[in-house]
Amino acid sequence: MKTFLSICLSFTALSALSQIKPDSTRKLQEVIIRPYFSSQPLLRSTGSVGLADQEQLDKQPATSLLGSMNVIPGIRMEERSPGSYRLSIRGSLLRSPFGVRNVKIYLDDFPLTDAGGNTYLNALDVSGISQIQVLKGPQGSIFGANSGGVILIQPQSFQNDSTHLSVKSQAGTFGTFREDIHLQHHSDNYGLNISQAYQQSDGYRDHSAMERKYFQIFQQFSYAQNASLKSLILYSDLHYNTPGGLTAAQYEVNPKASRPAAGPSKSAIEQQAGIYSKTIYTGLSHDWNFGKGFRHVLSAFTSYTNFKNPFISNYEKRDEFTLGIRTYLEYAKAQQDLNWKFNLGMESMQTGTNFDNYDNNAGRYTAVQASDDLKAISNFAFLQFSADFFEKLLIELSASTNSYQYRYRSIEPIRIPEKTNRFDLQFLPRAAISYLFSKQFSLRASVSKGYSPPTSSEVRASDNQINIDLQPEYGWNYETGIRYQGMDNRLAIDLTVFYFHLKSAIVRRLNENNTEYFINAGGTRQWGLESSASFWLFKPKTNGIIRGLQLSAAYTLSRFRFENYVNDAGDFSGNALTGVPENGIVSNAELRLPKGFYLFGQHSYTDRIPLNDANSIYANDYHLLQAKAGIKGLRLTKATLGFFAGADNLLNEKYSLGNDLNAFGGRYFNAAASRNFYAGLELKF
Repeated sequence: MKTFLSICLSFTALSALSQIKPDSTRKLQEVIIRPYFSSQPLLRSTGSVGLADQEQLDKQPATSLLGSMNVIPGIRMEERSPGSYRLSIRGSLLRSPFGVRNVKIYLDDFPLTDAGGNTYLNALDVSGISQIQVLKGPQGSIFGANSGGVILIQPQSFQNDSTHLSVKSQAGTFGTFREDIHLQHHSDNYGLNISQAYQQSDGYRDHSAMERKYFQIFQQFSYAQNASLKSLILYSDLHYNTPGGLTAAQYEVNPKASRPAAGPSKSAIEQQAGIYSKTIYTGLSHDWNFGKGFRHVLSAFTSYTNFKNPFISNYEKRDEFTLGIRTYLEYAKAQQDLNWKFNLGMESMQTGTNFDNYDNNAGRYTAVQASDDLKAISNFAFLQFSADFFEKLLIELSASTNSYQYRYRSIEPIRIPEKTNRFDLQFLPRAAISYLFSKQFSLRASVSKGYSPPTSSEVRASDNQINIDLQPEYGWNYETGIRYQGMDNRLAIDLTVFYFHLKSAIVRRLNENNTEYFINAGGTRQWGLESSASFWLFKPKTNGIIRGLQLSAAYTLSRFRFENYVNDAGDFSGNALTGVPENGIVSNAELRLPKGFYLFGQHSYTDRIPLNDANSIYANDYHLLQAKAGIKGLRLTKATLGFFAGADNLLNEKYSLGNDLNAFGGRYFNAAASRNFYAGLELKF
């Protein structure tokens, strides 16, 4: 019944069309994106693009990116406990015990994903982000090795000729507290954004507390009419406890419990299991338009991460250092009926990681178990050609040649000299087209190849073995879609269907002592449908009782199946892909009222989820209901004040968000928070 009601709400906006006449008194802005090298209307994009802009981010709690990301069809973000993120695009959670893999992430011009394929997305804070673009499906043509997709994160943007300071504070259930301060200055040729944030939580479960300190500086200096510099510096200090997975019986008796002791294995609390991660990232980018259609961009970046993970069976310490550059040359030509552009570039980086594992004695490291060094080296050259005919037909052709290798040596328990494992050179093409039938309606199609080598944390997983047999996964993606933006941009509809044939899929396995390892598991056949619709039933205005009412909905269908997947445990061919719900629905409504009052409500439905490759156990489906209300823009002497309050899981559903897939001993479940509340205020000068 709840699912039926959600579907009804999803199409309420469409049913209202016959009763509403267009109001041209105030035209809503067209959605503009920058998926590749230049800005373009979303309507004309050749690929499937999901967008979370500043308005979307502001509707959700600032403690996490989950709410903003999960409204995008095809995206699934999970949080096993506060601070422990997992993110997938079209089912790529198969490889992720935590974190982000098989997805390439950029922060402005700088790759946040290191050469080893790992991304510390949980190091970022929402306060330093103004927009997130999700390019769904393989984008290896100009973004290097990935088969899930690419995420482009834009730091806080610059507003023309302004200086302002904002302070926000929020507190909530389960000991949640956060504050952030944002300072912006922008003059004729210089922009500065400084973000500082602190967040802590006791967590819903036992032993699930988290704390994060964050600082970010983003600058832009236009030192000449045709040249500019950008710089980025961020520092993140994150700690969160890991309560561990529960069996079905333990989950039913007490979902708040952390993993108990079992036989010779101590409990999560006894071993003080958790993550300690400190990251500093710096980048410098130069943009030069040197005339006659030519442009050159050069970015250099480096990062250092100190990572510690006391766990049930061991205590892992890692030091990771990354250094890289990204550069491209662009030539653009504008003619009466044809605009075309050519880009040629390369990206090169390397990440050195020192893996040290010790015995864990109640959260203190003691005797050495294993020590290894691994250096991942990722290089690719790319080119892209785009041609726009009559501002109707847009054709994009792009490709990259990818070289990936890692060097490794063992120090303990047996010293082994350095060796190199090189993977075959990969050519990754993409061809895409979009056609604008009218000013409101477009059709698009694309074909692309994806490729994703094993990450350094998969090659050298927590079983302390260097797995030289693990091979990259790769496959072809085919998709087509339509977009409609009409009634002065009040109505937006997006529909995508795709088929992704993945081979040599990488799958996570767990040993008896809960250490992990990875194998190649045949392949997958992934048929999918992603749709979204939004409609301003009452468009934003400055007078009247209702100042704006928007209804939105998104539906995701994921018919993902294993192919030719046979191992000692059995034949899993034809089984549903582990960790991927077949159906997902998100619908929400935003109401704007006089005096800056607003109301926001959202309902989401997640289908049942297979928890192992055999499909012998599933997590139950669940419904989540959240709401937020507030007032903003209250005038003080030289400032504005806003208040807000919200609630999550209003139905008090019992569900697991971030299941441990293929868990040994049936420890699949990580219970999510029960009904919870938050409130806060924001002051802007």
